[in-house]
Amino acid sequence: MNTTKHILIAGCGDLGLRTAQLLLQQGHVVYGLRRNPPGPPTPEPKAASSITWIQADLCQTGIHTPLPEKISTIIYCPTPAQRTEAAYRAIFIQGLNNLLGALNTTWLERLVFISSSAVYGEHHGNWVNENTPLLPLGVNGRVLQEAEQQLHALPYETVVLRLSGLYGPEKQQLLERIRAGQTRVPRHETYYANRIHLEDAAAAIVHCLTLPQPAPCYLVNDNTPLPIDELYDWLASAMQVPCPPEGTPPAGIGNKRLSNALLLESGFRLRWPDTRQGYTALLNEQRLNNQQV
Repeated sequence: MNTTKHILIAGCGDLGLRTAQLLLQQGHVVYGLRRNPPGPPTPEPKAASSITWIQADLCQTGIHTPLPEKISTIIYCPTPAQRTEAAYRAIFIQGLNNLLGALNTTWLERLVFISSSAVYGEHHGNWVNENTPLLPLGVNGRVLQEAEQQLHALPYETVVLRLSGLYGPEKQQLLERIRAGQTRVPRHETYYANRIHLEDAAAAIVHCLTLPQPAPCYLVNDNTPLPIDELYDWLASAMQVPCPPEGTPPAGIGNKRLSNALLLESGFRLRWPDTRQGYTALLNEQRLNNQQV
């Protein structure tokens, strides 16, 4: 993008803030919409002071907060309030309708919708890509599949990004659970984990804003889907805690390996192509921070 664009990030949480940092560095005008925007006492990344914050609830029919003019791009990446069908429908289907109904879309050129690999079903460890038929196992995947279908019917250029499991400095829940001995792994069958570093996920969003003719959908995953037991055991060893005991696979997501070939063919390059490389940097940062405390 060579010209300044006015970009609205709807649901501007961890991923949105990372994305905003990159867009602000490129000189764009960035608006961040949240139910509860950060106040002055809240420590935020450096980019937060340059974001124009909008307080609004996407789930409310008829958004009454005045929205900015000349928005050329929407990045739709909210988080549902709960993991229920009602909450997913409220934010991903009705929420988007509410936003578009309240916004002057005269200048709108592209809408990037952040979806999930949960839209896929059970594939017994085989590779899947953007053309693999969707048969989601959980309610989250089913609602997101419906939202994707509605999105592509809109009269704007739309791009769906199906993200795998996010990790990074702002998302360390897996590490905390392994440390606390709260994880189980399947050891009687190979069951894959798919991951993407938060930094790479944000960069992929920005990359898809620059493509002159993007594909309708991209899978956003790193290069190394790993067996869950292998990944979790490696993390436990790196943290010097016991390996997780045997248990059942995660429910409702299916066993699959996500191919990022289409995204890479579009010219995108990962900073953290290997999950273990990304987690190594994350753990090293943790140790450094602990030493400084």
